[in-house]
Order: sequence, then C-alpha cells, then structure tokens
Amino acid sequence: MNELIQSLGDIVGSAYVFTGATETRRFRQGYRYGGGPVLAAIQPGTLVEMWRALQACHRANVIVICQAANTGLTGGSTPAAEGYDRPVIVINTMRLRRLDLIRNGEQVICQPGVTLDQLEKRLKPLKREPHSVIGSSCIGASVTGGVCNNSGGSLIRRGPAFTQLSIHARITADGELKLVNHLGIDLGASAEAILARLDAGELPDNIPEANGLLASDHEYGTHVRDIAASTPARFNADPRRLYEASGSAGHLAVFALRLDTFPADERTQVFYIGSNDPAELETIRRDILGGFRSLPIAGEYMHRGAFDISRRYGKDMYVYIRTFGTDKVPRAFAAKSRFDGFTEKAGLGNAISDRLLQAVSRLLPEHLPRRLIEYRDRFEHHLLLKMGNDGVQEARSYLQARFPTQQGDYFECTAKEGEAAFLNRFTVGGAMVRYRAVHPRTVEDIVALDIALPRNATDWFERLPQEISKDIEFSMYCGHFFCHVLHQEYLVKKGVDCDRIKDDILALLAARGAEYPAEHNVGHLYEAKASLKQFYEELDPTNSFNPGIGKTSRLFKWGQSNYRCACESDCAPVQQAE
Repeated sequence: MNELIQSLGDIVGSAYVFTGATETRRFRQGYRYGGGPVLAAIQPGTLVEMWRALQACHRANVIVICQAANTGLTGGSTPAAEGYDRPVIVINTMRLRRLDLIRNGEQVICQPGVTLDQLEKRLKPLKREPHSVIGSSCIGASVTGGVCNNSGGSLIRRGPAFTQLSIHARITADGELKLVNHLGIDLGASAEAILARLDAGELPDNIPEANGLLASDHEYGTHVRDIAASTPARFNADPRRLYEASGSAGHLAVFALRLDTFPADERTQVFYIGSNDPAELETIRRDILGGFRSLPIAGEYMHRGAFDISRRYGKDMYVYIRTFGTDKVPRAFAAKSRFDGFTEKAGLGNAISDRLLQAVSRLLPEHLPRRLIEYRDRFEHHLLLKMGNDGVQEARSYLQARFPTQQGDYFECTAKEGEAAFLNRFTVGGAMVRYRAVHPRTVEDIVALDIALPRNATDWFERLPQEISKDIEFSMYCGHFFCHVLHQEYLVKKGVDCDRIKDDILALLAARGAEYPAEHNVGHLYEAKASLKQFYEELDPTNSFNPGIGKTSRLFKWGQSNYRCACESDCAPVQQAE
C-alpha cells in the first residue's frame, strides 16, 4: 500500500496526506462515538484532486470513507474498530469550500466541505437562509453531511435536509467507477471537465429549473401539520426522502449538491414557555400545528435536567461561540483532537483537555440571562417557540389568552435572551460528552437515542421503569418538539451493560410506535431496517463506500460471493461522465 500512499501524495500534496495514529486521530475518531484504524486520511484541495484520489483508491481496491466536519453523533463518518476485509482511506472534504449562488440566490451549489455556518453568512445579505441555521451550525457541520444523513428539521417549515440534484461518484455492480451528473446543469462530458468547471465556478449564465426534481422537501409544511397521523413526521429510514445522495450515509462520494434557499423572516420573536405538566406543552403543539395560519420557525423542547447539564458542562462552548463565532468551532475541535492525541500517546488518556476546560469554565461568571434561570427554577419543562412575521402576533395573542395557568407561564425574550436560550439548547450534546469525560469513575458510557414519535402521540414525555432507571446516573431530554423528534440520552452507571440499557429502552419506544433513528442516522449504533439496507445496496453494489453502516456487512460485495445488485438491471446512471 506504500504505492497508494505515494500516489495520493502526488495528487493532493504530501502535506495533506496523514498517516500514523496521532496525525489521523481527528479523522478516525468520532465526535462522540466510535473510531478505528485507517491506512491514511487525505484532504484534497479541488474536486479534480478528489476524483483522481478516488480513482487511485478504486484501483487499489481499498475502502473509502468520505468525511466532512466529523460532527456526527453515531460514528457514521469514521471507521469501525474492526471487521473490514480491505484497508480504509478517509477522504476529508473540508478544503472543498466553494459555494456558488444560482438563480438569484434562490438556490446554491455547494461543494462537500461547505458548512451550514458558511452558507448562512453568505445568504444573509440576500435576506435568505439555508435549510438549517441553528443546531448543527453551532458545531460546524457540513451541508453535504446533513443531506447524506437526512439530518436537520429543527426549522419546522423545511423538514429534513433533502435534494434530488447532485454530482456524485458510485461504483456499479460490474465494478466500474462512474461520475454521475444529476445537478440539472450541462457542464460537459468528461468527469475532469465537469469537476474543473465546478472548481472554477464556470456555470452557465441562465441555469434552468431542474425538470421537476426537488432541491428541498416542498411537502413538509403540510406533512408536519397532520397531527392525526399515526406515523412520525420524519425519520432516517423514511422512503419518501431517500434519493441518491439524500440519505446515502456515505455509500456515494458526493462532489456537489444543488439546494434551495429560503426567504428570511423580516420580524422574529422568541417566546419562552415553562410548565410542570408535559400535557400542557402538547396542547400548545397541537393548537399551533392544527389551527395557526403561520407555522413556527422553530420549537425546541428542553427538560430542566438538560438545561442544567448544558449550563454547567456546556458553558465553555457557549462562551467560545459567543466570543469567537460558530465558524471557529471546527478549528477548536481540531486543536483539541490533536492535544488529546498527544496525551493519549503519552499514556495520559484522552480526557485531560476536557478536565482543563471544565476547570476553566468554573471560573467564568454566570453566562445565562436571569429570566432563563428563574424559569429553570420554576418549571420542569421548557419550550422555546420562535415565530416570524404574522406569526408573531398570532402566537402573542394565543399565549396571552392561555397563560398564566396553575402549571405554566411564558415571557417574550429580548434578542439577547432568545439567542442565549437557543444556544444553551444546542450545546447540550457536547455537555453530555464533557460529563462522560470528567466522570469516568461513575459513568460507563452514553446511550444516545434520537427518536421520532407518531404525529398523533399525546403522551410524549418518557418515564422509565425503575428496573431501567436504577442503572442510569443521568437522563437528558430535549428535542424538536413540533415534529416530535426527541433526543434522549442516558449516562449509564459504571459497570452496567450499555447495550442492555439501549435495547430495553428501544423496546419501550417501539411499543409506543416510535421510529429511530430520527435524524442522526444509523451510523455504527443502529441496525438499518431492511428497506434502508436495500437502498444502500442499490447505491453501492460492491460495498466499497463506508461499509458497515447500520450494522450491515463490512465485506466486499456485502460478503456474498454470488452477489447480484437489487437494481442491477437499471442501476446505470442516467447521465455518466467517465
């Protein structure tokens, strides 16, 4: 394999080929979960370099894992610890940051390293927004990662990240590497010509509509309003939104995506609602989805425990983002990973950075506004409701007529309070990771679930039976409340079998009609449903891109010597560029 390493160095430059445990750590270790050995990690600087590197990997018959910001929560963009039958190369795309506005900014073409934060800032002068502007954008997630994992959906009107328009590479059932142009734009015939034009931004002056193909989920606003439906609003295995790159989970190598953008609301207002009765929040959800003219921009749920752990263990991340901005977060994660790699190599473990950061955070002054803390003390359940334009007065009139009650109340946030409330909500995931790192004596690990309850569910808040709760040190509940997507995470006590806890909780959720995972995708934590596995097999017949996702086979051609692709008769790309 030395010849392959040399070839990759010739293509992308030796400075962007990483080998050895310390150099590759930030590419092979998951943000929260998982990690395994790699032969090398590379960072191409152009799409043409990425294509040539992919060709070299294909000739060498190695596994390729395409990775962007590596902020996933289920290990889906890093290798598994074992079980592969070929060496693994990680292609990290974070140098591929070209972003082109098309059709007067109503759509964009994103290279695979473009982040949500980058896209949000580019669109702001146009008074437009990307699919997601909160949540993952706080930790530097990529646009392509969101689409490949059907992530997002915290913005209620837009649903999960989705497009039918992409340029991607795939390997056909006969083993041929193909570049497929389904961007809806004529860029030439050969692969290198197409990609060179994208690298240079050489696009036609008048780009047409995409012949009926979608660049976002146009139906979601109506779909989420159906509060009588017995199925969830969205989940990763939902076949209505699996299409080529969308939901592919790395089984294609994505070079570019064409996506819709959305008009920004001229006026917005955050309402902070607290209650000690979860049924009261559910009534609000059903009244708004079923009766309001205006859908909310966002509606985020946070339990008091989630508020507490984020306030304490996410404090330094909160302060960092407020001080330096979200665009600096990936750089901070990379520096932390390098530091952890050095301490790991020195035999000091990988939690020293977390302990130091947590010690520093204790010295910082209180960072959350007073009214948020007062509501934390008064109420167990918190709902952050963000409305825009006409919806502001609609929500104001509704809440004024409804509150106060014996169990709940609300207030209208100032701009500073609203920003603080949402940032506290979206640092909770990192806070759970921090807690695990600094309490190794009492915590075995995190069991992290993201689940989608049926749209007609009314009993939404989980109460675990004592035989399960006795083995859990801390339970964290938050989520995207209006679509009933909930993030439920558990710090399992030391010495307890985490897989048993996970299986027991999932059994309870299945009985309630929940689907899982909802938006973080299967990664290496969940078993892919049969329909999702078939989708992966159709995309990647030789199982060469990110094998093993969804606890599927990690072997060549899915471990079947006489394998025939389920779509073999019609899996040739509609438009190919060789």
